[in-house]
Amino acid sequence: MDDRTVAAEAADTLPLPEGATSPLDWLASGRRTIEIEITAMKALRAALAHGLGDAFCATVGVLRGIRGRVIVTGVGKSGHIGCKLAATLASTGTPASFVHAAEASHGDLGMITENDAVLAMSWSGETKELAPIIAYAKRFRVPLIAVTSKGGSTLGRAADHVLKLPKVDEACPHGLAPTSSTVLQLAIGDALAIALLEARGFTPHDFRIFHPGGKLGASLQFARDLMHSGDAIPLAALGTPMSEAIVLMTSKGFGCLGVVDARGRLVGIITDGDLRRHLTGDLLSQTVEVVMNARPKTVKPDTLVAAALEIINTSGITALFVVDAGKPVGILHFHDLLRSGVA
Repeated sequence: MDDRTVAAEAADTLPLPEGATSPLDWLASGRRTIEIEITAMKALRAALAHGLGDAFCATVGVLRGIRGRVIVTGVGKSGHIGCKLAATLASTGTPASFVHAAEASHGDLGMITENDAVLAMSWSGETKELAPIIAYAKRFRVPLIAVTSKGGSTLGRAADHVLKLPKVDEACPHGLAPTSSTVLQLAIGDALAIALLEARGFTPHDFRIFHPGGKLGASLQFARDLMHSGDAIPLAALGTPMSEAIVLMTSKGFGCLGVVDARGRLVGIITDGDLRRHLTGDLLSQTVEVVMNARPKTVKPDTLVAAALEIINTSGITALFVVDAGKPVGILHFHDLLRSGVA
């Protein structure tokens, strides 16, 4: 279905008041907004490759080195972006809080300590509500970082480091509603958060601590958290007759059987598919090594279940053996991933 068809259907279902634009105009407007914001992002990328890059690196160094928190502040749309940035920082290993600039002079300055750093967001750099925080930061020598488009503004002159964003056209046809400008603030904030994440060596293991709930929390569990272990693992030794192996495989209920050598190392797997491929008159008299696949898919105990799910999906299988130093310590079935909420 092309854009014109979509717009035509919208016109049929959404009667327009007299003088209103058409669905085709709406679509053109949406595309124009996206194109303007893409242009703005390209300008930010170019800025990071030149003058902004030094300030960005200096900012990462400051925020990585503080003993306290990153205090993000701002008002209006910049404040909303600041709230998101503080949440992203906190969830990726950089302690952070948002302090609303308008509330700061009514007691919230007490949330800022000498161990913190202030990251103030203001496109114009002249937001009057920031004055108390600027004065407080200078008085108590709290590092102050400005995110603004005007390095020579009141905020820019007061800051220790200025992340000067490129001047860009707003997508709003009147140039009033913050659009492209907030996209840049959001992007530079995300860039800082990810740079700090990598600088701190923040791992998926750490990430799980801050994201225990929902589908994301489920995907950050490890294979060892969901695997079946001990006597539940379907295993047979090399040389086991298939007549015994099939009974064991059926009793465990995983649709597969692991084959181990004399040292207890996993050397093969037998699945329902392998049984079907060897349905001959003498199957039951064969031994497991004749039927098994000698290259079983495995994961380690500390493998994220999201990664295990990807292996299951791409390989077209239903179970994975969990091995440690070559020896099976558990088995992870697709149904376990379903129950956990990751699949």
